[in-house]
Amino acid sequence: MLALSIVPYWLAWQIKIKIRLEVKECAISCMSLVISTFGDNLQKDLPACLPILVDRMGNEITRLTAVKAFAVIANSPLRINLSCVLEQVVSELTGFLRKANRALRQATLGTLNSLVVAYGEQISSTTYEVIIVELSTLISEADLHMTALALELCCTMMMAKISSQSVGVTVSHKVLPQALILIRSSLLQGQALQALQRFFASLVHSANTSFDSLLDSLLSSAKPSPQSGGLAKQALHSVAQCVAVLCLAAGDQKCASTVDMLKGILKDDSNMNSAKQHLALLCLGEIGRRKDLSVHVHIENIVIESFQSPFEEIKSAASYALGNIAVGNLSKYLPFILDQIDNQQKKQYLLLHSLKEVIARQSIDQPGKSELQESNVEKILSLLFNHCESDEEGVRNVVAECLGKIALIEPKKLVPALKERTASSTAFTRATVVIAIKYAIVERPEKIDEILYPEISTFLMLIKDSDRHVRRAAVLALSTAAHNKPNLIKGLLPELLPLLYDQTVIKKEMIRTVDLGPFKHIVDDGLELRKAAFECVDTLLDSCLDQMNPSTFIVPYLISGLSDHYDVKMPCHLILSKLADKCPAAVLAVLDSLVDPLEKTISHKPKADAVKQEVDRNEDMIRSAFRAIASISRISGGEYSLKFKMLINNILNTAALAEKYNFVRCE
Repeated sequence: MLALSIVPYWLAWQIKIKIRLEVKECAISCMSLVISTFGDNLQKDLPACLPILVDRMGNEITRLTAVKAFAVIANSPLRINLSCVLEQVVSELTGFLRKANRALRQATLGTLNSLVVAYGEQISSTTYEVIIVELSTLISEADLHMTALALELCCTMMMAKISSQSVGVTVSHKVLPQALILIRSSLLQGQALQALQRFFASLVHSANTSFDSLLDSLLSSAKPSPQSGGLAKQALHSVAQCVAVLCLAAGDQKCASTVDMLKGILKDDSNMNSAKQHLALLCLGEIGRRKDLSVHVHIENIVIESFQSPFEEIKSAASYALGNIAVGNLSKYLPFILDQIDNQQKKQYLLLHSLKEVIARQSIDQPGKSELQESNVEKILSLLFNHCESDEEGVRNVVAECLGKIALIEPKKLVPALKERTASSTAFTRATVVIAIKYAIVERPEKIDEILYPEISTFLMLIKDSDRHVRRAAVLALSTAAHNKPNLIKGLLPELLPLLYDQTVIKKEMIRTVDLGPFKHIVDDGLELRKAAFECVDTLLDSCLDQMNPSTFIVPYLISGLSDHYDVKMPCHLILSKLADKCPAAVLAVLDSLVDPLEKTISHKPKADAVKQEVDRNEDMIRSAFRAIASISRISGGEYSLKFKMLINNILNTAALAEKYNFVRCE
C-alpha cells in the first residue's frame, strides 16, 4: 500500500520536470489510469494529485492529454471523489469549447459528457446553462461529428437528475433553433441524425417544453423557404424520423393524435399541398415502423389511395409508408400487400416497392433473424418468381432486389432456388436471378457468403449467355462481387476475364438503324453492356490486380474503348490513369497505340448547332482525357515515345487549350 501511494507523487514529479513531451503525456495518462483503478485506496492523496492534472490543462502542450485523462477518471466505476477540482475542471473544459483546435473540442465534449453522467448532481444548473450556450455554436452541418457529440452532451444534461426548468428553457432558446436549421440539411445522416433524434426525445421530457410546440416546429421546418425552395429528399426523411421519435417519446396518446392529424392531411381532398402530403406519408411510415398502427382502422387504405396522386414523389412516399407500416405489424399488413400485388396490376410497381421495404427492414434491423413467418416467405417467393418475367424493367429490378434481400435472411432456401432458375428458358428470369445475387453480395459479412462461394460461378458464367440483358446482369454482379467480396471471385477470374473482355468489343450485330421518317437514327444496343464491362474492369484493378495481366487487356480492348462512345471513353480514361500508376511498364510498352485515340478525343469539337448539354459532355470528355495523359506523364523514369512527346508538346504549345483544362506537364 505504501508503494502504491508513492506512485501518484512520482508521476506528478515526472509531469512537472522539464522532460520530453512524450514522457509527460505518458505520465499524465498513467496517472489517470492509476487514479481510475486504485482511487478508492488513494483518497488521502487525491487532493494533492488532482490539482496537478488541472494545472496541465492550462498548458497548451499537455492540455489535450490532460482532458482525456479526466475522461478516464470520470468513467471509472469507483466514482472517484473529484469535489476538490470538479468546478475548476468543468470551467476549464467549457472554455475549451471555444478553441480552434478541433481535436481538443472533440475530447472536451467527450470528457464533459462523462463528467455529467458521473457527477451531474454536483454540477450547478448555472454551469449547465453556460455549457449549453457554448454547445449551440457547435451544431452545424459543417462538422457533423462535432455536432453529434454536442447533441449527445445536451441530451445527457437534460436527462441529469439536477436538470432544472432553467436548463430546459436554455436548451429551447439556444440549441433548438440550431437543431431546426440542421434538420433541413441534405448532409445530415448517420451518428449526427441519431443524436438529433435522441435530442428531440430528451427535449419532450424536459421542463417547460411542450410536445405540441416541438411537433409544430419540426413540421414547420419542412416547409419550403423563399430563399432555398423545397427541402431535399434526405432532409424530409430526417424530419419524418425526428417526428416519429418525438411521438414515441411523448406516449401513446400524443402518438395517436399525431397519426390522426397526419391521416386527416391525406384524407382532405381539398388539400393540394403536395409537400405537406409528402411529409405526412413519410411521418406515418416512420411512426409505423416503430409502433403498431393497427388500432387506426383502414390506415393502409388511406395510404394506398395516395398511389393515385399525379406527383411521383407522393406515390413513392406512399409506397415507402405502406411498407414501413407493415413492418410494425407483419401479420396484419403483409397479407394485404401481397393480395394487392396480385390483384392491382396498375399499382404493382409501387406495391413491390412496399414489399421491398418490408424485406429490407428484416435484413437491416434484425440481421441474422427475421420476423417473417415460413408461410409468408413461401408466398413472397412464389409472387416474386412469378414476376421475374415481367415486361417492365422497373418491376424486374425491384423483384431482384427483394430476392437478394430475402437471400440474406434465408440463404439456404434462396441460393438453390435462384440457381435452378439460371437454366430458365426465359431471358428476363435469368437476368433477374443474377441481379438478385448482386443485391445479396454486401460489404458486411453474412451467412450467405459460405453458401454462395461454391455456387457463384453458375451465376457469373451467364456472362456468355446469348441474351445481352443477361450478360449485362452477370457483368454487374461480377463488379459488385469484386468491390464488396473479391475473395468470392478471385479463383474464377482466369476463366471470367476473357469473357469479360469480350463484352467490351463493339459488335456490329447489336447496332441497328431506326427509320424515323425524315431521318434515320442509329441505336447501339451493346453500349450499356460495354460501359458496364469497362467499369467492371476498373473495379477489378482496385481489388484483384494480382489476378490480371494488364497487357492482354490494353491491346486491343482498352485501345478500342478509347475510340468508342462518350459513355465508354470516360471509364476507359480512368482505367488508363490507374494502369499508369499501378502497371507503368505495360502502358509504356504500347504508348504509341494510345496516342492516336487520345489525340482525337482532345481535338474533338461538337457541331456548330450542338446544345449546351452536348458541349458540356464534350468538355468533360476532354478534361478526362487530359487527366489520363497527365497520369502517363507522371510515370517516373519512363522512356516516352517520340509520338507521346509530340502530343505533350502540342498541348503545351496550344496555350489556350492547356490553360482551359489546367494541364501541367508532370516531370
